[in-house]
Amino acid sequence: MAPSQFALLCALTSSLVLLAGIAILWRHSIPAYIDSFARQSFFLALATLVVAAGSGTRELYLVAALVFVVKVLVIPRLLHRVLGAVRADLEVHPYVNVPFSLAIAGLLTMAAYAVADPVMALSDHPTRSGIPLALAVIFVGLLIVVSRRSALTQIVGFLVMENGIALLAVLAAYGIPLIVELGVFLDVLLGFLVMLVFVHRIRETFETIDVDHLRKLRH
Repeated sequence: MAPSQFALLCALTSSLVLLAGIAILWRHSIPAYIDSFARQSFFLALATLVVAAGSGTRELYLVAALVFVVKVLVIPRLLHRVLGAVRADLEVHPYVNVPFSLAIAGLLTMAAYAVADPVMALSDHPTRSGIPLALAVIFVGLLIVVSRRSALTQIVGFLVMENGIALLAVLAAYGIPLIVELGVFLDVLLGFLVMLVFVHRIRETFETIDVDHLRKLRH
């Protein structure tokens, strides 16, 4: 693969990961959030495959397979199952409305380019054009966490942030050692399962998964 084609494919797949994250912000349906996360994870696996093919790093093929199995198949299926149990399909009153959320996402993307500019200047990897896009994915994930009230949506935001961090690691350093990747996957799975338990407890206690009701615990 020619270096220019490799760089172009890295930028294209990274852009798809970012767009799938931003798509979450203009929807109100929690099932649509979960589907967008699965779609984003698929693009992340695709980006990892592109870097594996371009860099010749065999471990990245295994990482791409793990991303596909865990984040495209397993986690979305678990989220849909929990969603069916708590019966809360809509993000009714987000802290930040859709138009303003999209405007903030645009500003965060520009900020990501400004933050990543010194790193891109120092890097000689052909993947460097995707670094600001990976940073923007992290920022968008954080925006989802702080701007939405549903506990399930906040879990999706956390997972979007983790996708951004994984993409950044793959692009900035041509991947990290496989044992570290496996440790990260294990941490994400454990954290994800703990958060699902909290969602069930919130639902049982308040008969809703709106995190605003947690403020009652202060009194």
